[in-house]
Amino acid sequence: MTYLVYVAAFGTAATFFLWLRDARIFYRTALPGYRQAAYRGVLYSALALFGFLMALTNPDLEFLALGAVLLALYLQGRVSREKVWTGGESAATRFFGNVPRR
Repeated sequence: MTYLVYVAAFGTAATFFLWLRDARIFYRTALPGYRQAAYRGVLYSALALFGFLMALTNPDLEFLALGAVLLALYLQGRVSREKVWTGGESAATRFFGNVPRR
């Protein structure tokens, strides 16, 4: 097992985090762009998990598995979403949910 398995694990965790973030924002705002992103996030998370498990079980295919994880991350970022934040807030206030929403 090489370091690429750890890179695949981190990429898979990031994909799951982005999916859950989109689902949480859709739950709070009901914006259709985040609904679409949350639905697609299920598929992208499954692709990333498949890539991670492939890297974990078959060391000969680590590069192909890492490519699947990176493809999932790339596709996750290409989904179009609406602007949720009104602007001027810090990342900490957005993280803790103290920001006024539309």
